[in-house]
Amino acid sequence: MVRFIAAVTIALALAACQAEEPAASTPPAPPPQPTTTISSQNVSDLRIAKRLFGATPVASSQPAQSFGGYARGCQAGAQQLAETGPTWQAMRLSRNRNWAQPETIGFVQDLSRFAATQPGWEGLYIGDMSQPRGGPMLTGHRSHQTGLDIDVWMLPPDRLDLSVPEREALSSISMRRERGAFTNDSWTPQHEAIIRAAASDPRVARIFIFPGAKVAMCNSATGDRAWLNKVRPWWGHHYHFHVRMNCPEGAAGCTNQAPPPAGDGCADAQQWVNNILNPPPPNPNAPPPAPRAELTMANLPGQCLDVLNAQ
Repeated sequence: MVRFIAAVTIALALAACQAEEPAASTPPAPPPQPTTTISSQNVSDLRIAKRLFGATPVASSQPAQSFGGYARGCQAGAQQLAETGPTWQAMRLSRNRNWAQPETIGFVQDLSRFAATQPGWEGLYIGDMSQPRGGPMLTGHRSHQTGLDIDVWMLPPDRLDLSVPEREALSSISMRRERGAFTNDSWTPQHEAIIRAAASDPRVARIFIFPGAKVAMCNSATGDRAWLNKVRPWWGHHYHFHVRMNCPEGAAGCTNQAPPPAGDGCADAQQWVNNILNPPPPNPNAPPPAPRAELTMANLPGQCLDVLNAQ
């Protein structure tokens, strides 16, 4: 039986969701940092985890389960999002990142059906989800490790019969202006309606988007504003918005991120915008950032070794 020996704090900053540069300003305090549990099963395994998970082409034949946290975990029994569905297409298929937990797949299908009801939208273009067994990726994301994260393109689909080469060549479009302080002319009420529908889904924990979009939605939202609580400003995220799911009900071993602070979060988002437009002076006494170490198998939950070794 796996023996639990430590609880470690993990950072869930969402750097490098795409190759997007952050706006040049000082952010507010980072999001809360939850804990996950590391077992002794692989405590001495210093192999670089991203090389192992990035080289695994298919999901494990295990019951569906997320292990660990969004930025330090893995997934068993993942399902592959169909490359093309009635109201979606998975993009960048060469990355092999259209895998997720069943609840995540169901959410994508549901949200894409709603998107298809919006004028000018045939459905959704879905970007990165997770690798077949989750885990750290060779390039890009720090999160997306447990089958519970989805990047949804901002580009409104006008057709859902893109070929595989077309899906490699086509790019999404940016929604930002003034380094992310404001939305640009490509932003539409339909974008807000789709994000509102996503945030209103109880399966969703939070949505990351550039600060100007959050402020724009704060200014235009009417009626029940509770959904705005889940929409959080973060660097980048102007070519896509990032949906983070809650751990499925009863999923032992899966670690949720702490919920957002109470309230609609609009004042916080406005502070992000203020810092973009008028960056505070740098702190001359701030220590240089520490180099980020590569995650090894010893850093992941012990169950991830089973996931990696499973058929």
